Amino acid sequence: MTGTASSQVGTEVTAGLTALPDTPLAGAVVQLVKPVVPLPVFHHSMRTYLFARLVAARLELAAGQDYDDELLLTACALHDIGVAPDGPHTQRFEVEGADRAAAFLIDRGRSEADADQVWQAIALHTSSGIAERRGPLCLLVREGVALDFGGPMGNAYAGVLSDAQAEVVHAAYPRLEMIRSLTDAIVAQAAKNPQNGPRYTIPGEFLRERRTYGRTRMEHACGSSRWGN
Repeated sequence: MTGTASSQVGTEVTAGLTALPDTPLAGAVVQLVKPVVPLPVFHHSMRTYLFARLVAARLELAAGQDYDDELLLTACALHDIGVAPDGPHTQRFEVEGADRAAAFLIDRGRSEADADQVWQAIALHTSSGIAERRGPLCLLVREGVALDFGGPMGNAYAGVLSDAQAEVVHAAYPRLEMIRSLTDAIVAQAAKNPQNGPRYTIPGEFLRERRTYGRTRMEHACGSSRWGN
């Protein structure tokens, strides 16, 4: 393959990869989440959306037909907003984030049904084996998150993301030691109230492992993941 042909193929593979929906709601989502979560967590949330779209394409799910792209962006971008320091911190971070996202959508005129779809996708994104069976939005958010963790949450759709595509996405949204930053935020939120980290939940186990071992099993596993951090 000539250099020119290779360049054209590369452009085709990555064209539009980092584009976000050009709508007022999409802009409001970004404006809501970016100032309130750590930058590595914001980047993780945006990569989750971009990766979720690749999973959708692999599954032949069409935006506007099989799922609502604005709702997918909202669910992905806000799936970790429950760790934001400005939250009430009286529930698990997944539920707190789901409540905040649903209220955000209702305030902007979206239906109760739309808000509930996003609520479920966020509340269940750490629930392996459940999220995948609760409709396209829950599935896509869960798998987008899994792709950004690079293996420890599952590799069912690892093949949808080429190295060339990953390079483009990471150039737009660098990782910035995301695993440590997100774990720090989850542990800090869980430590504020016993209801935030029940035993055998992700926040509860992260908090227990950090206190007991100084490091979570997830952090250890991600050290040898596809992305390494």
